[in-house]
Amino acid sequence: MSESLDQKLTTLKLGRIRQIYPSWIAQAADSNLGYAEFLEQLLTEELLERQENHLRRKMKAAGFPYPATIEQFDFSLRPEIKRPVMLRYFDSSFVTGACSLLLIGPSGLGKTHLSIALGTKMVQLGYSVRFVVAQQLANAVCAAQTRQEVTRIVDPLIACDLLILDEFGYLSLEPQVGPVLYEMIAGRYGKRATVITSNKSLAAWGELVGDTALMMAIVDRLLHHGEVFYLRGSSYRMRGKEPVTLAAKPDGMAHGNAERL
Repeated sequence: MSESLDQKLTTLKLGRIRQIYPSWIAQAADSNLGYAEFLEQLLTEELLERQENHLRRKMKAAGFPYPATIEQFDFSLRPEIKRPVMLRYFDSSFVTGACSLLLIGPSGLGKTHLSIALGTKMVQLGYSVRFVVAQQLANAVCAAQTRQEVTRIVDPLIACDLLILDEFGYLSLEPQVGPVLYEMIAGRYGKRATVITSNKSLAAWGELVGDTALMMAIVDRLLHHGEVFYLRGSSYRMRGKEPVTLAAKPDGMAHGNAERL
């Protein structure tokens, strides 16, 4: 490749074409490709590379802690969660309908896995997704010194097409977090989709921020266009190990078959 052509491709930011152009010249000669076909193949390679880079950037921006897909989820271990039912949420209508999905149950049942799988699917469909752990969000809000700092934290979480709030309820939250959480959910209500995973039943959510009325307002908005799934059973992480019993008060979560509200 001549330095002039190399410079022009660099200036036009045609990185993939710049990379493959020399080999494609030889291939075109061997295959007797016409000019139009040769150009089309080069441009196709460039477009595919850009699409892959765009997807990688959106996946990185989502902040998933690890990769997960719906195919990797073992529904046989969670008979209360039906695969055909869950797949309904892996459709663009979940985002365009500004729906909510609450996954509730003890640790280790796959709630986070399902939420990441759903988020990954939405990224692949072209939507912006943000995954945030509830306690990390709470810590950031508590550390903010000004309203402007809080705004910088919350605004991207309001604006994204799908917000995944993970591990809500594992630790109690400071009083100043409740109003920010309400601001975030209210700002998304009727406009954007939300997924929340929690180890606490909805009845116990009010205790987490010390304001039952505020939490009722949050739950009301989540359930208007949303559904709740309660997951049961033993932890994935404890399979093949001796059961461990901890002395702790029950959180009031009902037992039995899955509940869908």
